[in-house]
Amino acid sequence: MTKGILGKKLGMTQVFTAAGEAVPVTVIQAEPNVVLQKKTVEGEGYEAVQLGAFDQKENGQNKPKKGHAAKANATPKRFVKEIRDAEAAELEVGQEVKVDVFAEGDVVDVTGKSKGKGFQGAIKRHNQSRGPMSHGSHYHRSPGSMGPVDPNHVRPGKLLPGRMGGETVTVQNLEVVRVDTERNVLLVKGNVPGAKKSYVTVQSAIKAE
Repeated sequence: MTKGILGKKLGMTQVFTAAGEAVPVTVIQAEPNVVLQKKTVEGEGYEAVQLGAFDQKENGQNKPKKGHAAKANATPKRFVKEIRDAEAAELEVGQEVKVDVFAEGDVVDVTGKSKGKGFQGAIKRHNQSRGPMSHGSHYHRSPGSMGPVDPNHVRPGKLLPGRMGGETVTVQNLEVVRVDTERNVLLVKGNVPGAKKSYVTVQSAIKAE
């Protein structure tokens, strides 16, 4: 069964192992989440637990959000996500989920929204190679051939310039280095998607060996 928690990326730092090796880690603040709703195979066709984290400001609340949160005796939350195939039998609506659901050494998948890069060319966006910059070449950073003459149009899927980033990205199989229950903080080895103070979802790794 899947374990999960919602949090906020605070940034990166490093910790040292007993052998003196520096390990880069991402600091994820995971305040106690509230179980807002439980979904079942009989009711919705699948099993999931809906979690909410970080209280929403009063001017951002509306009646549907207030009513939904009231069923869990909670206030409306800014970040709400479902954890599929969660250990729903052990959780009840209104119950808190804290960072201690994970332990040091656990392997997790972290999902977040990647940094937006704006409009970028084909080289940066698709990691293409550039042409020669000298000896009379007129081809430098262009996308290249638009395809064969026969279809008389650019075929779908052609790698072209456009908006880059701002997409949902999941980094898999990251190790939980430390769990700080006093500060509600998880230290995860490596980097995770998103800018500082962006929301992330931490779940049990689906490909963990």
